[in-house]
Parts: sequence; C-alpha cells; structure tokens
Amino acid sequence: MKRYLSLLFLLATTLLLAQNTTNNQVTVKGLILEDGTDYPLEYSTVSFINKEGKTVTGGITNEEGKYSIDVPEGVYTVRYEFISYKTKEVPNQNLTKNTTLPTIKLAMDAASLDEVVVRAETTEVQVRLDKKIYNIGKDLTAGGATVSDALNNVPSVTVDIDGAIALRGNENVRILINGKPSAIAGFGSTDALRQLPAEAIERVEVITSPSARYDAEGTAGILNIILKKEKTLGLNGSISTSIGVPLNSNASGNINIRTDKFNIFNTTGVYYRSGPGRAFFNNNYFPRTFLDDNGDPVTVDPQYDQVIERRDYNRQGDGFNTNLGIEYFLTDKSSITASGFYRKGGGRDVTTNNTSNYNDNTIAESILRVENEDEDDSNYQFSLNYVNNFNDHGHKLTADLQYDRGKDDERSLISEERIFPNNTALSAEEIIEKQNQTEYLAQADYVLPIGENAQFEAGYRGKFEESKTDYTLFEETGTSGIFVRNDSLSNVFNYNENVHALYSQYGNKFGKFSFLLGLRLENTQLKGKVDAENVSENTPLNLNFDKNYTGLFPTVNLTFEIKDNENITLGYNRRINRPRHWFINPFPSRSSEANVFQGNPNLDPAYASAFDLGYLKRWKKFTLTTSIYYQHETDAFERVQEETGEVTSNGIPIIRTLPINLSTNKRYGFELGLLYNPTKWLNLNGSFNYFQFETEGFYNGVDYGAENTSYFGRFSSKVKLPWKVEWQTSAFYRGPSNNSQTESDPILSVNMAMSKDIINDNGTLALNVSDLFNTRKRNSLTTTDTFTSESEFQWRRRQVTLTFTYRFNQKKQRQRPDREGNFDEGGFEG
Repeated sequence: MKRYLSLLFLLATTLLLAQNTTNNQVTVKGLILEDGTDYPLEYSTVSFINKEGKTVTGGITNEEGKYSIDVPEGVYTVRYEFISYKTKEVPNQNLTKNTTLPTIKLAMDAASLDEVVVRAETTEVQVRLDKKIYNIGKDLTAGGATVSDALNNVPSVTVDIDGAIALRGNENVRILINGKPSAIAGFGSTDALRQLPAEAIERVEVITSPSARYDAEGTAGILNIILKKEKTLGLNGSISTSIGVPLNSNASGNINIRTDKFNIFNTTGVYYRSGPGRAFFNNNYFPRTFLDDNGDPVTVDPQYDQVIERRDYNRQGDGFNTNLGIEYFLTDKSSITASGFYRKGGGRDVTTNNTSNYNDNTIAESILRVENEDEDDSNYQFSLNYVNNFNDHGHKLTADLQYDRGKDDERSLISEERIFPNNTALSAEEIIEKQNQTEYLAQADYVLPIGENAQFEAGYRGKFEESKTDYTLFEETGTSGIFVRNDSLSNVFNYNENVHALYSQYGNKFGKFSFLLGLRLENTQLKGKVDAENVSENTPLNLNFDKNYTGLFPTVNLTFEIKDNENITLGYNRRINRPRHWFINPFPSRSSEANVFQGNPNLDPAYASAFDLGYLKRWKKFTLTTSIYYQHETDAFERVQEETGEVTSNGIPIIRTLPINLSTNKRYGFELGLLYNPTKWLNLNGSFNYFQFETEGFYNGVDYGAENTSYFGRFSSKVKLPWKVEWQTSAFYRGPSNNSQTESDPILSVNMAMSKDIINDNGTLALNVSDLFNTRKRNSLTTTDTFTSESEFQWRRRQVTLTFTYRFNQKKQRQRPDREGNFDEGGFEG
C-alpha cells in the first residue's frame, strides 16, 4: 500500500510541476445562483475549455455558490453546469490576470426528462423516472459507521437486528454495487456491508420500479450503492479515523489523481471491532397427539414443558479492504477503466448459551453450552469497463467484464456441560464449514437518442455463479476427547446459477408527458448436487436438482409534469426472486441443539408484479414526495417453524426452521417523505411508510395464511450552531408486525451526532452516539399447536464513536452530482 501511495504522490507532483512551468497561473473567482430564487448552487461545476475544445482545469462552488480556481493564462470558454439545470457557456474569456467573472444564474431545465433535484443538508434527493437517489455524505450519524448502518438512514430502507436489508418492509431486495452484482456486497449476503466504512459511499439509489436495464432479481426492488470516484482535476483525497465504545476502531482514506488523460483512484480501510450482544428464548412445549400404526390416537407428553435459553455474544472482528482503479481517456469521448477490489476479514466469536429445562415450573436440568468460532473470509474482484460516447447527445456504448471470488472458512468448537443438578461434562462438537464462491459477469449496453426527446436502449447481461459449501461435523465420543465424523450430516453442496438476459427499452417525451417502456428476457439455470456418505433414502427433499426456466419481464414508467416543480409518476414492473444457495442447501445448520435451520432444494422462484403511483411537489423551502404501491407475488418465500419428530440427547424436541413456497402474497403500501429547510441553520427530514400484506398458503396440512399491518418512520433534524458546530438527531420507529406464526414488538432507536470543522475547514471532528437509549432490540412471540417461543435479541448495544476526517484539495462532504458517471447517464437509463 505504501508503494501505491508513493507512486500516486510522485505522479501528482510531476504533473503539477509540469503545469506550473507551462503557463503562469491566475485566480478566477465568481458566483453561481439559481435563476428566480437567487439560491446559491453549491457544488456546481465550473470548467475552463481551451480553443482546441479540451478541458484544461475546473472546480466546484462552495456552500455559498462561490468558486475560486487557479487557471493557466489563456483564452477560454467557461462552462457552468449543475445537474438538472441548463448548462451555460461564456466564450472568449481572455484571462491574463486575477479576475472576478460576472455572477451566473442557472435555470431549471424544464425540458430535462431525467430528474428533479431536491436539496437538503442531511439528504440530497434526485427523483427520476424509475428511482430515487440519496446522497448521504452529509449525514453526521454515518461517521465511523458501516455501509449497513448508513443504509438504515435511507428512506424506504430498513436494516433489522440481524443485518437483513428490507425495502418498504420487503426483504426480497437486490443489492448492487456500481450497478452490478459484486463481491463487495458479499454475493447477496449482507455481512460484507457490515465491514465496509460508510465513508466509501457516494450515493444510494432506491429503485422501486426498475427499468428493463436492471436485473429482474428482487421482488421488492433494487438498492444500488455507488462508491466514490472523484472527478475534479488534480490531486485530492481525505483520511478518516474513528474510535468507539464498545471497541470500534477504523481508519480509511481515499486519494484521487485526475488529468486530461487518466484518473487514478483508491480507497483503503482497516478496522477492528468488538460487538457484544445478547438473546433470550422462552420455549413452552405442549403434549403432542398423533396416530399409531393401528390408527389410534396417542398422546405424548414432552420431557420438559419449558426450556429457557440465555445467550451472550462476544464478537471480535478485524479486516482490511482496498479498491484501486485507473480510468484512461482514450479520446475525448471514450475511456476504459480497470479496477480491483480486495477485502480480507477475520472474526473470533464466543457464544455462551445457558439452557434451563423445567417441569411444572421447577428446574430439572441446566446445561451450559459454549461455542467458540473462528472465521477467515476474503473477497476479491477485478473489473474492466469501456465507455464510448459517440456524441454529446447521449449516443453511447458501454461494455463490462467482471470476475469475483469469495472464500469463507469457519471453524467452531461447541462444548457442553450439565451444571444442575450435578456437574457433568457432555460430548462436544466441532464444525468446519468452508464456502467458496466464484462469479463471472459480462455486460453490454447501447443507447441511441432518436430526435430531441426519444431514446432507444438495448443490451445483454450474462452472470455465471458457482458456490461450494463443505460442511463437516465431528462429534466427541463421550468425553474422551476423541472426535468422530458424523457422516449423516457432513456433506459437500455444489450450487450453480447461470442467468442470460436480453433487454430493450424505448422512452420519449411529448410536452409534459414522458414514458419509458421496456422488456427483459431472462433464462435461468439452477443446479444443485449433494455429496455425502450417509443420507436417508426417505428424505422428502430433492437433494440433487437441475432446473431451467425462462421469463419475460415488462416494465412501464410514466411521468406527467404538472409544473416545473410538480409531477406525477406511475410505474409497473414484473420481478423474480431466486432462492439463494443457503435457502436450498438441504443440510441443517445449528444455532443450538434444539433449534436448526434447514434449506429447501424444492424451492421454486417467486414472481411478483408491482405498481407504484408517486407524486412530488417542491416549494422554495419545503418538498413533499409520496407514493402508493401494490405488489402481488406468487410462490412467495416464507420461513416456517415445525417439529422434526426428533429429540436431542437429553430429550428436547428439535424445532426446524424451513423456507417454503406459499401460494400468494399481496402487499399494499403508502409512503411519504418531507424535506423542510425553514432557515439556513435548520434542516428537517422525515419519512413514513405504512404497509399491509396478506399471505395465503398451506404446508404439510397447516394453514399459514396471515394478514399483517405494520409501519415504520424516521425523522432527522440538523442544526448549524455558532463556531462551525453542527448537531444532528435522527430517530427510527418500526411498528409491531406479524406473520402466520410470529408476532414482533415495535422497535425504537435514536442516534445523535455533533461535529465541528477545524484546521481551516479542512478537518472535521465528530462525536456520534448510535442507539442512544439502548432500545434497538427485537422481541417476538411464535405460536404453534405444539409449542410457543418467546424471544428477545439484541445484536449490538449502544455505540459511542469519535471520528476525525482530514481533507486535502477537497471541499467538505463533497456531493457533486455525477454527470459523467458510468452508471447514471441518460434520461431514460435505469
């Protein structure tokens, strides 16, 4: 890493010296305002273009709309840009001395189809035909946090205690990095997002009505996380460090060197964290009645009528991640980008489970179970991107190649002893689980503008994924210290998922009406194979499978502009939810002897049709966004709990959690977002989401139909105090919810943060308290005919973090809108 940094600084120094020896520098100043309101347009772009049409240098405006840029002497055309505003150029500026140019006023581009921009200190929202884009860099509560934490501050998104990400209350959401599936997101698992620093994010795209350009995967929609890549000429970067209690330390930095011919960018971070947590389970068992071989009813009493488990988690983790890339500009219109990402992490977790078994409210037995787990995981990714802009009107071709590789090794030693009524050592277990995943991606997209307002787009994407899970269970013979392999549960599970997709879409605008119509064709092949020494021949699960299916996925997105600052949108799309490999691995994983999770190879994909009707209204200081939505899903996934008919060594019934396909799932919802900036020193931001879903379906003769109404809301306020101090408070509340078996209590959490600029505004010191009142806990009650289970789970207790950030040649919390990015261009693009 030191070699990389040294090389970057050497290149930058050479380039800067070369520039200084060519021409004398003059300082050019000015001011950019919004036409009609005289509102300062912070982070607007100012470019200086020579007679040959090349951009020599440039910069951005500060929070007051002002700019001050050093320019070599010469004659230039000065170009002023801000996203969704009309670009303005001032030609033939002879700059031979320090100059203050006249004030420029940019008007909203009423003919712009792609977006409306809504500014706020905690959030900047860009509303497009098929998505909303949230720039979260100004969120103080994200300081020292992870990507997973930052997502929990994005409207419409929730991250539960286990780290599961949901969109509008639906966990079937697709996570993309820079518009593509990626090892950075952990191949669909969210664990990797808990390790990456939030400072690496530039923006998050919430795509509830994806266009045909996107994968049809994810019935809830798509979250596209865009990582930072600076576009300002010269050398710039930042360094951030943090320390927290419970122990949460990390350091990260990003550096950029950009010239007319290339752009080198790197983000690197290290971390070490400790995460204590706790859980509580109170299981009550009832007599079971079944028919014997003669058809006569037989009632069996449980060995224990109550089992109480108390778990304490002591998690420690450390890791390193880096993303290094270079973008080379082949011509003024085309470029090629090569990048590599590497992440390595380790964990040492100790779970202490104290189980007490009761009969008639009298303790009969107490067991202490301790699980020591060591984990070593790594991901790396190589990608190549080519962009050719045939002209300045959106005619372009892009091509991507990507290779991802992930490895995760876990080793657990589980020891048990009976501590009541006497001290007795019990047999131990050792579990070794190795996972290897490989993914190849090839993609090409072509965009052709037609006339002034129309656009056609077509493309191909192929994704080829292979995963291998090697699970080995060793059981101790008595207490001899000799471990023997359990051939009934040890296995190797190989899984392949290959997806080929073709799409096309067409968009146009007639007056105030805009539309984007698309169709995507996807062919999917799922293959699974289990290698095991001893597998029951009577298992109802299909251990080896080879499935192939093809689907059409239409999309429709409509917009009607009532006024320049008011519009209505309507979207329809069809989506698919493919089961991930851990959902179809038929061999159980055990959090305790009596509670297991087992995948279901018989799972079929779920399909959903979704409608979304949205409304946006923007005033000078107040913005309202709202939508109502409906989704109808078939073969929806649902996790059910049932008794296996087996018992543990000490007679406790084993409860299995199994994912199944239910017949239908209907979801209705309403969403509201408010941004209010009454003064320059106060900014308020709130959102509310209300939804109801109805599930219908039977499994093993049990009706799992249910109705659930729930809601969640968040509120954030940011106050600018004297002496460059800022104070932000955010609160999140999720209402009670239920499915066919489980009722969950509401959750409230409050975060608070303060920051102060120091070192001539190049540095920022921030103090962040996450879950201020230590209330982020999940409480739930599961009820069946044979048992009830009451539980409380807290993943992480209250966290206090102190963060220091230093920037060189960067403005504070830069959130420059991306007009050049590889993932957002084009008014119709998804």
